[in-house]
Amino acid sequence: MIEGVGVDIVAVERIKKIYEKCGEKFLNKVFTEGEISYSFSHANPFPHLAARFAVKEAVIKALKKQKGLTLKNIEVRNNSDGSPEVKIPGFNKKIFISISHEKNYAVAFVVIT
Repeated sequence: MIEGVGVDIVAVERIKKIYEKCGEKFLNKVFTEGEISYSFSHANPFPHLAARFAVKEAVIKALKKQKGLTLKNIEVRNNSDGSPEVKIPGFNKKIFISISHEKNYAVAFVVIT
């Protein structure tokens, strides 16, 4: 049974501008060390940061702003096959995600069962 659905789109430039203005403070408030490391392992980290931000927002929408849920405790990781997955401490439901990004935008779609 589907318990929640969420979608979000993020302008890559928006994430870049926030980073340029706030730097590490922004990164450390929103992203885990693993997400930061993964994103900055690419020549242009901003599409990857934007995609992870979109996932976090889509998860929050799908969970209907569940109490205690923050952007930072929603972690986007890659499985051994490279596909993305979401980990939330203490959350045991199945979360399906799809992420896409290109030059200007990142989008994420989330289904929770």
